[in-house]
Amino acid sequence: MNLSSNRVLVTGADGFIGSHLTEMLVKQGASVRALCQYNSFNSWGWLEGSSCIDAVEVVTGDIRDPNFVESITKNVDTIFHLAALIAIPYSYVAPDSYVQTNICGTLNVVQSALKNNVKRVIHTSTSEVYGSAQYVPINELHPLQPQSPYSASKIAADAMALSFYHSFELPVVVARPFNTYGPRQSARAVIPTIISQVLAGQKTLKLGNLSPTRDFNYVENTCAGMLALAGCNEAIGQSFNIGSGAEISIGSLASLIGELIGSDIEIIEDGQRNRPRGSEVERLVCDSSKLLQMTGFSPKVDLRQGLQKTIDWFSVPENLKRYKAGIYNV
Repeated sequence: MNLSSNRVLVTGADGFIGSHLTEMLVKQGASVRALCQYNSFNSWGWLEGSSCIDAVEVVTGDIRDPNFVESITKNVDTIFHLAALIAIPYSYVAPDSYVQTNICGTLNVVQSALKNNVKRVIHTSTSEVYGSAQYVPINELHPLQPQSPYSASKIAADAMALSFYHSFELPVVVARPFNTYGPRQSARAVIPTIISQVLAGQKTLKLGNLSPTRDFNYVENTCAGMLALAGCNEAIGQSFNIGSGAEISIGSLASLIGELIGSDIEIIEDGQRNRPRGSEVERLVCDSSKLLQMTGFSPKVDLRQGLQKTIDWFSVPENLKRYKAGIYNV
């Protein structure tokens, strides 16, 4: 598939990954319609000030509204569906909102895509659907384990998307990124939490459980993997992991970030940041060999390189001031 001649809809384009993906699509020459969540401030999120904004058709609305979604999927070749609620802690206190946004929102997208003859839907999943690893590295055959309301909603959303492939031959691909990080990431994620606290001059770093391991993948790697899947006809009807294949504990990650910034930090465990015991995912390590075999794609930016790029972005005062380093973000 030649994305340079594609009419593309990106849902969640105002978010962290969505804004980076939108910029990459514009660079490839795609005609991009960017869905940003409607708000009274008329804010386009991370697309505000983007170098690509003049080349993008921005629409604002809500993925939960089926009539609205049907209208914005008209005359579209490819949909990258990223719009979702993703904060795990908030899913403990507001699980119904995750059902409405992640499951019903996905249903609206695939129903509209079917009606409007969309040629490809890239549905964004998450490694959280696997829960704590039963074996490593985790491939796409690993059992799904709903260890939080968030992960349960994404398991259901994935199933909903793939059901439209099996039932109606809608050309769906499920992209399953592991822990994506980089510039613009939400303050509730661990890497922005660490970097913003250190750059704010805090010597005592407050984190949750330090022992779990994660497979962190730089945002450009994740977006490039999604673009590779969009251009692969053989990928239709399947799920694909996107990750680095390397793991690091949260404690070691914090130490590495301190080293890269050049700051001596004391790490303490803040109990309010811990997940409920049965909900904690202890280990995630990605096996993305299926993606490599199918598309030839592999990550280009390693952890140290990606963290340095992220630190450089946060080091710009205008960027850092967007983050409230002293507040625990649910």
